[in-house]
Amino acid sequence: MTTTTHHTGTMVTEQDTKFQPTVLSVAGSDPTGGAGIQADLKTMTSIGVYGAAAITCLTVQNASGVSVIEPVSGDLVAKQVRAVLSDYRVSHIKIGMVGNLEIARALSEVLDDFQGQVIYDPVMSASSGHTLTQLGAPGELHQSLISRVSILTPNRDELAWISGQKVNNISQAVDAARVILARHSDHQLQAVIIKGGHLENDSSMISDLLIRPDSEPLRNTRQRRQGAKLHGTGCTYASALSSYLALGHELCEAFSLAGAYMEQIIQVSLVNHFCLHNSSLPLLHHLA
Repeated sequence: MTTTTHHTGTMVTEQDTKFQPTVLSVAGSDPTGGAGIQADLKTMTSIGVYGAAAITCLTVQNASGVSVIEPVSGDLVAKQVRAVLSDYRVSHIKIGMVGNLEIARALSEVLDDFQGQVIYDPVMSASSGHTLTQLGAPGELHQSLISRVSILTPNRDELAWISGQKVNNISQAVDAARVILARHSDHQLQAVIIKGGHLENDSSMISDLLIRPDSEPLRNTRQRRQGAKLHGTGCTYASALSSYLALGHELCEAFSLAGAYMEQIIQVSLVNHFCLHNSSLPLLHHLA
């Protein structure tokens, strides 16, 4: 039996190649390739898992901002997801931009029959600040989607919106995450990972936080790249986490690996950026 070692360090035998680790991304489309479905698939490929995709929204956007958002019907989103699940052994589903409650409800019905883990990055706005969703009140989102999620990966603003709590520092972020976990204690939610940025007293540092119901918070800190505005970091982080989980890593290890991946890809992207505008730079997944 032939054995090879992937660049991620994962051992894959010839027999294993018949069952490739597979992650399904359910998210919006970004024509620049910097965020959304495009960034998700690039991340998954660079880490070493097979990425499939179901599109929730078409957008027209670039470094200047988002000018058009066209949601796909909830029925069509559900059909895309079912088509993938009927052909592949998907172990993890990563959800990004949902768009509206119709899509959220359609996804919820599909997820009722899914046995793997669901990672939800609750994208509320683009890097430019443009609102990307019409999801109503947090309670409606809870009823339609979050109750089916295994891991939630909000940033500070998304965490505050979903929890209904004030989030201005790390202590408040941990408290808000615990509010969400307690609210969903009867459901599948295992952890809240708060994506770094805007929580540190020291503006030169970024911390990601892993909060679980019965454990002390884990913190992964890295240096902030001063003056850099990057596009698609949230999508990339959640996809990296999903990919490492699909490769068989435990949550704590996947959390650490995703942080290290972000450090590497941000560094290489800033050195090699080619964008005509410096206002919002894409991540260069192919160089990671």
